[in-house]
Amino acid sequence: MNVPAQAEPVRQGNLNWINLRGLVVLHTLAGVAIWYLIAVQFHWATIGLTFAWYWLTGISITAGYHRAFSHRAYEVSAPLRWFFLIFGAGALQTSLLQWSVDHRNHHRFADKEGDPYSVCSGFWWAHVGWVLRNRHGYEDPPLDSVTDLAALPGVKFQHKFYDAIAIFIAFVVPAGLASLWGDFWGGLLVAGALRALLLLHATWCVNSVAHWFGTQPYSKRGSARNSVITALITGGEGYHNFHHKFPSDYRNGIRWYQYDPTKWFIWGLHKLGLAHDLTRTPDRLIASVDGI
Repeated sequence: MNVPAQAEPVRQGNLNWINLRGLVVLHTLAGVAIWYLIAVQFHWATIGLTFAWYWLTGISITAGYHRAFSHRAYEVSAPLRWFFLIFGAGALQTSLLQWSVDHRNHHRFADKEGDPYSVCSGFWWAHVGWVLRNRHGYEDPPLDSVTDLAALPGVKFQHKFYDAIAIFIAFVVPAGLASLWGDFWGGLLVAGALRALLLLHATWCVNSVAHWFGTQPYSKRGSARNSVITALITGGEGYHNFHHKFPSDYRNGIRWYQYDPTKWFIWGLHKLGLAHDLTRTPDRLIASVDGI
């Protein structure tokens, strides 16, 4: 691992009991979901719903929370913004505003004091430890760095009613849909809890695995690395060395053989007129830093 010499560990505050209890409950429900599939009922329609819900909520994080909003790598239409806000809440990764505050600080203070999930404080901290601590001395970080996002229609609404939207999308809707084929509990536990937990850990791997294992073809100055494994489980977010070097690019994987379905999704939205002003780093600029 390439940790800068000047990096300092993040100041770790008191336990965030709300997040801790929530993760204990979610892990417990996910365990029950596995037991349910083995011992009670395994319904292929529920498995299909689980994959569909993983994709809907996951793409709302990668293409929405991350690339469209945190980095403003492209602009979205009103219907697409609402899609990202609604299904992004169903990923159980906090509101768009809170998510973007932490992510912007991660890039602004990468590997230094101020980076909320700095790998310099250890793999465990970068993966999930940061979620379990009140790093700011209070529950939520200030929103000063996301005033541009707060001005977008619907964003403050999602922030204010995040808890209700999150529970409804993450659990109520999949449970209701699965009830159509007689599998309410499968929808709640498998498409709801197990799906949300797997997506959380996949997203956290960008903070931990992609800063610990992998290659550094574009910059060796920080800990960010290209991790193919992370790309596979996150829909293309694993090409993290490139992303930290060119954070405003709507792509993560720029080669034809690199797995980045989020990039393809955004490109498709652009062709449909739902996304515009896609930021793409010039090839000559990428070539000029390749291998540095």
